[in-house]
Amino acid sequence: MTRSERLLALLQLLRRHRHPVSGATLAGELGVSIRTLYRDIATLQAQGADIEGEPGVGYVLRPGFMLPPLMFSQGELEALVLGFRWVQKFADAPVTKAATDALAKISAVLPAELAAELENTALLVGPRRIVDGEIVDLAVIRAAIRRERKLRLSYCDASGARSERVVWPVALGYFEETRMLVAWCEWRQGYRHFRTERMAAIALLEERFPRRRAAMLKEWRETDAGPRRARQA
Repeated sequence: MTRSERLLALLQLLRRHRHPVSGATLAGELGVSIRTLYRDIATLQAQGADIEGEPGVGYVLRPGFMLPPLMFSQGELEALVLGFRWVQKFADAPVTKAATDALAKISAVLPAELAAELENTALLVGPRRIVDGEIVDLAVIRAAIRRERKLRLSYCDASGARSERVVWPVALGYFEETRMLVAWCEWRQGYRHFRTERMAAIALLEERFPRRRAAMLKEWRETDAGPRRARQA
């Protein structure tokens, strides 16, 4: 392992730990001496990495430090391109544009040989089979999820029956044939799954839902309402 590869590996190790981790643990995982580990940490700090700690106490990497794009491996670039291409094909327009812009930013700062790999990767995404017909703005749903705000939803079920709901949005799933909102439904008093093409109207409410979304997402995953047992509204 070269020194640059070792510094990158050290950053990745620190990123996996939210709390201080001892120098001995880091050195052991990297397969280097504790003296080498201390030198590597000093090098990263000099390059701008916000690493806090000291020998005998432990080290932690504070959020906000960005890895230089040139440090992506070929496999990492292929994974990024495949993910971006999937988003470009299956997501709604604002997210698609964001993915295109992000990929362009990465490509612009890569060394020439890696930029060429980015352009010529052979990993492709299959055809989109989603049934169009959405009339609501998914950006409103994403805003409600981020801000933990309630949504008023006018919804038609599979039989065409229309209902008015107030829901607590938890997640938005993108699939080949549909997009689906996971939410706690006040009317049903449980988690339900709403296909976006069946939404007739949505409105972002000022009222926040009374629980943290992260806790609700964990609960949804662990209960009978979870991903493999999805119940539609």
